[in-house]
Amino acid sequence: MESILQSLPVFMLIFCRISSFFVVIPVFSSRSIPTTFKIGLSFFISLVIFSSIGTGVTVPQDLSYILLIAREVLIGLLLGFVGYLMFMTIQTAGSLIDIQIGFGMANVIDPMTGASAPILGNFKYMIALLMFLSMNGHHYLLDAIVYSYKWIPLNNDLFLKMIDGSLSEFLVRTFAQSFVLAFQMAAPLVTALFLTDVGLAFLARTAPQYNVFVIGIPLKIIVGLALLLVLMPTLAVLFQNLFDIMFQSMHNLLTIMGNKP
Repeated sequence: MESILQSLPVFMLIFCRISSFFVVIPVFSSRSIPTTFKIGLSFFISLVIFSSIGTGVTVPQDLSYILLIAREVLIGLLLGFVGYLMFMTIQTAGSLIDIQIGFGMANVIDPMTGASAPILGNFKYMIALLMFLSMNGHHYLLDAIVYSYKWIPLNNDLFLKMIDGSLSEFLVRTFAQSFVLAFQMAAPLVTALFLTDVGLAFLARTAPQYNVFVIGIPLKIIVGLALLLVLMPTLAVLFQNLFDIMFQSMHNLLTIMGNKP
């Protein structure tokens, strides 16, 4: 009984980090995955980690234990947020395209998050998710959270590292980088649709008898979908680069919050 009382607080700290990671990380945070499955997966992964690194660890069992729980939850949320932010880059790029093509008025429900999502953004998100699963990206995510205990052990000093502002600066730069990536992914279609608007403006000035609004809406949809069909083969390369940036960002975050093993 004494060994159980000493091991249970350590196991709960590990479980807090793993479960908070699954709350926000792509694929595992989907609403289509049952909550019982997420809790069970977090529990068994926590058991594996506890059996490997948590058997000889002791933690204080006083009021400071609440701060330890908050610290572990924050670590899991930060790691998951970086991955989630890179996936939301695809949704942002789709939103920019939908505004130009005219689909911004017709949003759909994203089954992964349950929120309203743009049509093309949701379409690209599904393709990226299938590519991510086909390359076993979810295994790399599990490897990242398990490997985080080598960089950030249970006796880490995360709160002290947050004081110097390096963590906040990293999150701001990552957030800005996600917007830059979204603009780059949407740039070809947005530029083509902008030139279509310019052409329609010249048409309205040279031939006022044409109703530009009636011609422009289907023309922009045809141009946008045609370019999307032409650019579909390049999505694999774009998503591969995006996944590389996501894993590199998670590696940089581990470097900032912990020490290289």
